[in-house]
Amino acid sequence: LLSGTHIPLSGRNPMLREVLGIRPHVLVLNKMDLADPHRQPVSAGAGLAGGPQVAAGRCRAIVTALLYVSLQIIPLVAELVSNTPRYHRAENTEYSILVIGVPNVGKSSFINSLRRLHLKKGKATAVGGEPGITKAVLTRIQVLEKPLMYLVDTPGVLPPRLGDVETGMKLALCGAIRDHLVGEYIMADYLLYTLNKQQQFGYTQHYGLAAACDDIELVLKQVALTLGRTQKVKVLTGTGNVNVTMLNYPAAAYEFLRDFRAGRLGRVTLD
Repeated sequence: LLSGTHIPLSGRNPMLREVLGIRPHVLVLNKMDLADPHRQPVSAGAGLAGGPQVAAGRCRAIVTALLYVSLQIIPLVAELVSNTPRYHRAENTEYSILVIGVPNVGKSSFINSLRRLHLKKGKATAVGGEPGITKAVLTRIQVLEKPLMYLVDTPGVLPPRLGDVETGMKLALCGAIRDHLVGEYIMADYLLYTLNKQQQFGYTQHYGLAAACDDIELVLKQVALTLGRTQKVKVLTGTGNVNVTMLNYPAAAYEFLRDFRAGRLGRVTLD
C-alpha cells in the first residue's frame, strides 16, 4: 500500500481497510522530500486497517528516502508472506505483490525504482506527473530474481465519495484529482490559505513578495509578473481592434500549483 508522506491520512483510501483485511501488507510512505521534516510522523496504523491486524504487525511503515531503506522493502514483503501460513503453501517460492494506492502517489515510479535497484534494468511501466497514467491492471513486472518476485501496477483508486471538502482539496493539491475537475484558481486559493496557516512563507521569497499575503489575486499577479505569464487579448476600440498584453492568471495559478508539487515552495505536510 503506497501513500504520500505529505498526505499521510488524506492519501489513504478508507475502503482499502475491508479489502486488505487479514492479508499481509506493507505501508510505504513515499515522497518524503515534499513533507515537513519537523512535523510529528503519523502512526503506521492510523487510518488504515485498525483492530488486531495492525497490532499483530500486519502493517509496517517505511519511508522511501534513502537507499538502505529501499533495500529493506523486498525482504520485508517476503518475510510477511512467508510468516503467513495461508499464503505459504506452494512448493516453489514465487511472490506476486499488488501495489495499490490513490492516483499519482508514485506507484509506477516505485515499481521502476525497485526494478532498477535489484535487477539493474530500465523502467517497465509508464509514469507521469498527473493522475490516470496507469489505466488498467498491468501484467506482472519482475523486480527480483532470488526469491522470484513480481509486482503488479494498478490504477489509482479513490473512494466514490470523499469524507469532506478539505480532504478533496488536499488530494487535488497533490495531483490525485485532475486540476480541471476542481479548478486551478480554487486550488491555488486553498494552497495559499494552507501555506499561511502553517506559516510556510517560502512562496514570498520564491516570487519576490515583500511579505506574506492572503489575497490570491495579488499573489497570482506577482507569480505572473515573475514568471512572465502573459497573454495577448484583442480589445475593441473606436479605431479598431487593438492587441493588449495582459497577465494570464490561470497560467499563474497552474505555475503556483506546479511549484508546490515540485517542492519549490518548501516542504509542507497537509495533514
